[in-house]
Amino acid sequence: MSNFFLPAATLWQRELVRFWRQKSRLLGVIASPLVIWLLIGYGSNSLGRFYSGALVLTVMFSAIFSTISIIEDRREGFLLSMLVSPAPRTSMVLGKILGAATLAWIQGLIFLAFAPLAGLKITLEELLSAAGAIFLVSFTLTGLGFLIAWKMESTAGFHAIMNLLLLPMWMVSGALFPLSEAHGWVKGLMWVNPLTYGISLVNHTLRYPVVTPGTQVSLLVTLVFGLGLLLACGMLAARKSTRSAA
Repeated sequence: MSNFFLPAATLWQRELVRFWRQKSRLLGVIASPLVIWLLIGYGSNSLGRFYSGALVLTVMFSAIFSTISIIEDRREGFLLSMLVSPAPRTSMVLGKILGAATLAWIQGLIFLAFAPLAGLKITLEELLSAAGAIFLVSFTLTGLGFLIAWKMESTAGFHAIMNLLLLPMWMVSGALFPLSEAHGWVKGLMWVNPLTYGISLVNHTLRYPVVTPGTQVSLLVTLVFGLGLLLACGMLAARKSTRSAA
């Protein structure tokens, strides 16, 4: 068991140390969603309505910035050294994803401090539930970022793909308008969008009135999506390792 958890813990710690040395990332990740939220919220006179969407956007930006480290590790040769090490590939994947997800989670919790501006009074029980939901969303978005970054050779290409994929996912996830107000094919996209269930889960923990999908469905879909991404990342890393060894 130590052969599995020690490499994962080491890579998790490495991601946190790297972030500590690049504190400017915190400002960029928090400031952009905060400005977007304030502009949209004050412009529509509804800060509370867009709060959870802006919170998830913070987590998404952090996941994008953090998974760029995979491309940097490939350039520096660190990724190859991990692949040829005796540590299990799933251990490496878990460590990288947990490290980046922890950073996204922490920054999501920082954004949670702005809840009073949205008119939300969060109890301790709701805070703990929201923290759990934010971590689960962080894990899934980081897993998706890992899956895309693993195939990329340049940070510019990675940013282009992430913007093309994640921003539309966010826009049709209930962040800008609820599922109940969507029409036509957009409503169909929202039902099949995994991020819809992640934002719904956050909304439920913050006690938003009349939120769909339901709590149990949102939790189940987000959990299955996150575990599925972890499994897919592990399989991708194992296949890359096999090719490298050959």
